[in-house]
Amino acid sequence: MILKKIDELLTVCKVSSTEDLNIDEGFYFIGKTDDEISLVCPSANTPSDTVAREDGWRAFYIDGELDFSLIGILSKISTILANNRIGIFVVSTYNTDYILVKNENFGKAEVVLKSEGYTIE
Repeated sequence: MILKKIDELLTVCKVSSTEDLNIDEGFYFIGKTDDEISLVCPSANTPSDTVAREDGWRAFYIDGELDFSLIGILSKISTILANNRIGIFVVSTYNTDYILVKNENFGKAEVVLKSEGYTIE
């Protein structure tokens, strides 16, 4: 399986509104529930008025569109990383999954995943 890297630093944050976001530049993921609006975006483009934020994330994503009938792909990756004491934050889209890892653990995550047979590009 091929995992691709997103090389820019990302921020995971909570915002009160999406009105002023310019989502045309770079990677953005917005999740909204009754209780919150979560945002993952390039750190350089993080809104200044966040409610809460955590900087310093990098990401891998699974190359290609994943069929909904596939089972265990994310579970296997998360187990490999958990067994190596690497925490993750995951966002899923219709097409694929994005695995975010803190920047200080990104190199280790890459080595561990490669040792388990993943191709990282």
